[in-house]
Amino acid sequence: MHNAAFAALGLNWRYLAFEVDPQNLRAAIEGARVMHFAGLNLTVPHKLLAVDMVDELAASAKKWGAVNTIKFEAGYEGKIRAVGYNTDADGITRSLREDLQLELRGAEVLLLGAGGAGRTAALKLAAENVAELFLVNRTQSKAEEIAAEIKRQFPAVAVTVGYPKTDVDLILNATSLGLKPADASSLDEKQFSLKQARAVYDMIYRPAETKLLAAAKAAGCKTANGLGMLLHQGVAAFEIWTGATAPRDVMRRALEETIYEH
Repeated sequence: MHNAAFAALGLNWRYLAFEVDPQNLRAAIEGARVMHFAGLNLTVPHKLLAVDMVDELAASAKKWGAVNTIKFEAGYEGKIRAVGYNTDADGITRSLREDLQLELRGAEVLLLGAGGAGRTAALKLAAENVAELFLVNRTQSKAEEIAAEIKRQFPAVAVTVGYPKTDVDLILNATSLGLKPADASSLDEKQFSLKQARAVYDMIYRPAETKLLAAAKAAGCKTANGLGMLLHQGVAAFEIWTGATAPRDVMRRALEETIYEH
């Protein structure tokens, strides 16, 4: 999507993927800085680690406690500074509104996963004034940490660790379960039935329809995958790096062609 956007705007830039071991992340950021990269995107498991590896945190990264975008810019005495941003949080809620036509204020949400993506989603949903958040994670203590943080920051939002007893407006999968065909579902249907949810959103976008989404569709739920979130966080990152308005339609088309036609 970024290379298609650079081409559309006539920018002589390239977006490339690099596999970096977490223990080498600091060295990789430093290498990108000295090679005059315009910026970086970070994916799991780097988003939380990078918070302590940049020179400055933008308001978005401070607020959500994770960095998925870095911009290298001229600083004091010509030194290049690494500034960390978070474009994921807005990407999640924008996609939920556009792709599911979901009003988040007052919604009851079951969130599966409390890793980096789950934590950001939980805090952002609380900031959007959902009525109640139910947090489910394989390691319960992680969910309890996030619940405590929400209670501190957003006391008006009810938060429970565990499955709900009543219906919900949304199930949001923020785990990586569903990436591989052999994966079990991220939802334990013995504890909670898909028939109790109005809508299901899976952050995974490849495959386009995970087992969870296929089952949700069969149960009559409204469904969407993470393509919209990927697009919106990418649009924001593009604009941070270039200072130009992102060609959103070009980027969406590039994503759809890559993800759905291969």
